[in-house]
Amino acid sequence: MTDARQMQESPLGVAHFSAIRLPPQDFVRQAATAGFSSVGLRLHPAFAGAPYYELPQGSRAASEFRSLLDSEGMKVFDIEFFIVGPDFQAAAIEHIVAAAADIGAQRLSACGDDADRGRLVDNFDVFCQLAGRHGMAVDIENMGWRAVSSYSDSAALVHACGQDNAGALVDAIHFFRNGGDVDAIDFDIVRHVQLCDVIGPPPKSAEDMMNEARTGRLAPGDGILALKDLVAKLAGKAAISVEVPLVGDTPASVHLRNLNLKTREILRAET
Repeated sequence: MTDARQMQESPLGVAHFSAIRLPPQDFVRQAATAGFSSVGLRLHPAFAGAPYYELPQGSRAASEFRSLLDSEGMKVFDIEFFIVGPDFQAAAIEHIVAAAADIGAQRLSACGDDADRGRLVDNFDVFCQLAGRHGMAVDIENMGWRAVSSYSDSAALVHACGQDNAGALVDAIHFFRNGGDVDAIDFDIVRHVQLCDVIGPPPKSAEDMMNEARTGRLAPGDGILALKDLVAKLAGKAAISVEVPLVGDTPASVHLRNLNLKTREILRAET
């Protein structure tokens, strides 16, 4: 089977964090060349000092970006990254949500980091309502160092919220490292799966968890995570993308190509 045929077997997305130093336009071009069909973009900082990019609604940059998507045959699947914390104010991010809708994004990715359960549920509910007004959904991603630390926490938040456009994002590193059980996944709420791999025992401290998530990920199949089991359960039920930040001096084009090919191997094993 030729490489070109392999890359066209099924839709596959790639998260911006995989090559976050590339501006959206360059990222789309290189992702398309590598064989991906969609991208996630960082239009909001994931944490203080984290890189992100702006494509304001109605701007010339957004218009040119939409034209680029069309010319490359690409789509924007999700926009990252929003923290639903104690000081969360949906109105403060509406311009970003509007910008996401303007470039055709389908979903927003967020994490829950508020120990006040009632306030967290209320704020997530308001966030989903805001996204819904712009034709999008919101996925909560669990992270071991945040209040919503496990997949079961994410699922509980989604069900407590009750909005039809609320979902849970299953990111392989956070899912498996924080006690996720493939057989316990609720197919009704998971619409997005991000693949990556890791080696070694799970980190214990919050700092080590963050370091592993940001600099310790491997291409799918290069580590110990049960990715084939995960894909077997969710393929055809959820969009699949890959998120492995580029660390070191490997060219982004080489890194993205490798991620595509390694992920295709995992997907083909379950078809």
